[in-house]
Amino acid sequence: MRINRILLATPLVVVALIIQVSILGRLQLPGAVPDLLLLVVLGLALVYGHVGGSLIGFGAGLLADLAPPSDHAIGRYALVLCVIGYAAGLTKPDSGQHRSATLPLMVVLGAALGSTLMYAGVGSLVGDTAARHVGIVGLLLSSTLYDLLLAPFTVPLVMALARRTEHDPLATDGSGGGSAIPVARRKPAYGWLTTGTGLKASRGAMKAVRTGRVPKPARGGKSGRMKGVKGLKGVKRL
Repeated sequence: MRINRILLATPLVVVALIIQVSILGRLQLPGAVPDLLLLVVLGLALVYGHVGGSLIGFGAGLLADLAPPSDHAIGRYALVLCVIGYAAGLTKPDSGQHRSATLPLMVVLGAALGSTLMYAGVGSLVGDTAARHVGIVGLLLSSTLYDLLLAPFTVPLVMALARRTEHDPLATDGSGGGSAIPVARRKPAYGWLTTGTGLKASRGAMKAVRTGRVPKPARGGKSGRMKGVKGLKGVKRL
């Protein structure tokens, strides 16, 4: 990962975890707790791609596993967010920016359902049956509702901050705007060096300098001078 990505993702993940543990976790809402950490990971994964999303998801989940009052096995939520970040990063378009909010909204919806199911599934493998007592259907409905309500205020802001770290000044136009110029349309800065005519002309000039010979004029110029001399002779005879 790039240094600027780490410098942005680290404070965002830490702040989201603090808000989730100290504020959202104490609201005593029915069902699940709003997962602000998941939304931050999704916002970063939608901009950074599947590799960055998986790494950020694993780090954020590991911090959540270690943060009090954690009562589950360490690495359980890290695995869930790693997979979710990887899957969300796969939806990143080739242009680097989503044209509408439909796809990010569908990603949030799928991540809310998938993270709850994966968390309960991993818990059943390690012997944690808390999800069965609470009710998996109630957890799915409440977590999806809370995440969808928080997503419009969280995901666009995180994506906007992440795009600023991905800004490439060489790929923008001269006006200073953010419109990127495709690589295929960029003209080489030294185009005359890459053309065959330019290479031949430069080679001929260098050869003339080394040998000390001045290149002969074109035939058209020579014939023009001969005709002019003959005309002058005719005038003298008259």
